[in-house]
Amino acid sequence: MKNDQFRAVVDELWENSILPTIEQYIRIPNQSPLFDPDWQKNGHMHRAVALAKSWAESQGIEGLTLEVKELEGRTPLIYMEIDGDASSTVLMYGHLDKQPAMIGWEEGLGPWTPVRRDDKLFGRGGADDGYAIFATIGAIKALKAHNVPHSRIVVIIECCEESGSVDLPAYIDLLADRIGTPRLVICLDSGCGNYDQMWMTTSLRGSIVGNLTVEVLTEGVHSGDASGIVPSSFRILRQLLDRLEDSKTGKILPEWLYVEIPEKRLEEARSTAKVLDDEIYSKFPFADGMQPVTKEPLELLLNRNWRPALAYTGQAGFPDLVQGGNVLRPKTSIKLSLRVPPTLDASNLDKKLKELLESDPPYGATVTFEPEKGGGGWAAPPIAKWLEESVDSASQAYFGKGAMAFGEGGSIPFMGMLGARYPEAQFLITGILGPHSNAHGPNEFLHIPTAKSLTACVAEVLRDERNSA
Repeated sequence: MKNDQFRAVVDELWENSILPTIEQYIRIPNQSPLFDPDWQKNGHMHRAVALAKSWAESQGIEGLTLEVKELEGRTPLIYMEIDGDASSTVLMYGHLDKQPAMIGWEEGLGPWTPVRRDDKLFGRGGADDGYAIFATIGAIKALKAHNVPHSRIVVIIECCEESGSVDLPAYIDLLADRIGTPRLVICLDSGCGNYDQMWMTTSLRGSIVGNLTVEVLTEGVHSGDASGIVPSSFRILRQLLDRLEDSKTGKILPEWLYVEIPEKRLEEARSTAKVLDDEIYSKFPFADGMQPVTKEPLELLLNRNWRPALAYTGQAGFPDLVQGGNVLRPKTSIKLSLRVPPTLDASNLDKKLKELLESDPPYGATVTFEPEKGGGGWAAPPIAKWLEESVDSASQAYFGKGAMAFGEGGSIPFMGMLGARYPEAQFLITGILGPHSNAHGPNEFLHIPTAKSLTACVAEVLRDERNSA
């Protein structure tokens, strides 16, 4: 097999079929259920599933069977099987649900408007993670086009990942006998440190998301009358957050949120720091004069991959600046997003956080912490020699540079679930979310050359998996 034959099939498919279909997908505002509680009534998720299903079936993949599963009250799931050598099974994963629109899109761009500029296709969900089903089928089609043997392949495309994959365990239980025991799991929902080579994700942080509310009054009152007598709900909120985070440094305070970083991952981070250097922070759209927490690349990588960190992602109880009158507000709510280390046991973290934040409330205020979603992280098992060599060879062939491995700061709940269920499996977690691609934020884009090259790389790994079995 010549690598340029894989590339020819993949490039033609992306240009003539995949990109036009992803443009249709971008136009569908299929927000994850957490952000669109009326998703069933609105019908956008079903439109996205129907589009992906129709496209996959139209590719004429020999031996492909496709079903849409939809348990009562749960988001739909696409389940595919592709005939191959039954002595081994490869499980491939992606998702179709999207994050909300977000504000701040550049002029001429928008979340539901696909725009192609040079090597980038802008729009919500193209890179996170709409492309996954297309790249998966594209890789398989490249194998089929040249009669390259491969193992039996199972593909799962869910519609609840951005809501914590809460519907997925039920489907995995339902399909467990049909899935079997995969030898290799391939997930195309991760990131890349740059667009110059293939990147393997070796760890993912867990996350705990919840809403913290402080209530001091039953209704708002004149601030001139009450201030100095009634404690501000916002000030009490600040005191509670001081239990969790050092506001001067951002360091998370409870020791039970830390783990010892494995030496293997420290070595990996040192190598990544040398390759990416200041691109680790320069890729972010800092405001004029703004600086990162440090400019030491290794420390930034460890902060992002192996240390807990807190973000504030939503609020309630504040009027906008125009409507904000002289009123001491009755309550304040904020949404907390706490990232936790990959190997931390997250089974009781929501309860621990609830106790930390609700106990002994200042001034006797009514304090509630309501966990919303979350779960533990994931750390890759030791990589098999065949997989390491295959990924590096594929990266050399289609990117022109050897592969790199690093930890990601985000979460993919499915990986922790699979790691526990299939402890003997190998994992290839990778993706196209690189510098400035801005998943979850404004101006999200899919880097087209990287998507094409990654598709060809996956085809090569599928070939090598069969040969190594």
